[in-house]
Amino acid sequence: MARGKLIIGATIVTFVLANQGAGAQGQVPPVASFKSSVDMVRIAAVVRDAKGRFVQDLTVRDFEVMDEGRTRAISDLQRDIAGVSIAVLFDVSGSMEGHMPNAREAATHVLSWLDASRDEAAIYTFDTHLDERMPFTTGLRTLPGSLTSVVPFGATSLHDAIALTARRVGEREGRRRAVIVMTDGADNASHLKPSDVSAIASGIDVPVYIFGIVPSIDNPSADASTHSVEANAFAGPLADLAAWTGGHVFVASTPGQRSIAARQIIDELRHQYIIAFESSGKPGWHPLVVRARNKDLIVRARSGYIAGQSRPTAH
Repeated sequence: MARGKLIIGATIVTFVLANQGAGAQGQVPPVASFKSSVDMVRIAAVVRDAKGRFVQDLTVRDFEVMDEGRTRAISDLQRDIAGVSIAVLFDVSGSMEGHMPNAREAATHVLSWLDASRDEAAIYTFDTHLDERMPFTTGLRTLPGSLTSVVPFGATSLHDAIALTARRVGEREGRRRAVIVMTDGADNASHLKPSDVSAIASGIDVPVYIFGIVPSIDNPSADASTHSVEANAFAGPLADLAAWTGGHVFVASTPGQRSIAARQIIDELRHQYIIAFESSGKPGWHPLVVRARNKDLIVRARSGYIAGQSRPTAH
């Protein structure tokens, strides 16, 4: 089996800071320089009711799309059941020492919910380099044996690894795509900030789900925790990164929490609406708000798109 390696630190992306729109914490993700035109924008959106249940019977008339504050006409709405394409990204840096068994368990839960006939998955690891451990494979249900012998070591380029992996997933057409990250949340070597990463992933409509692999003492939602929510690695910028892309952060400290979170991620991918509308003729970053006309419904989708390019340009 061939393995590819990318030096994360060698990837430099040129960004232009947008001054419109806001993320989950009122910040604005920057956007990459643009190249080639995009006529139609497709947005994956998940809709839940006040009790957290998926809402599956909505029509075009039930949605509103605001592009830079202006209402855009929806050209198409789809609810077809497409296959899922995910990249599971393992943090194997030194800070993950002792956490790898739980990370592998969480990933195994994710794979167990895939449909062997139509879903595909790839496995990547990173410290300051990104390693492909398993290329995109339909019907993947078990982790490669090489993961059992991984010894966590070195610094962490979490943000850079997510950006590169999102671009890999973005090349998989015709499926519901996502990056699922197994990490303790530490980053001490990235060139990119969380807002940079969210711009890349949002621009290609790849939601990022972050699986916090931490003991209960470091889980702010657990009774045994000694950390406040504000001091936790998965609050603030990392939560913004996930939210801006239409993903989510799960902090899972027990087998039960890891199982529930894994199922929720795959369920969300299967219950997406795909909303299409014409791209603006104005090049650059366009902040988006996708919402339901029924104010009791909660819509989660990426925070914007880039007009005038199909992919952020790396130099």
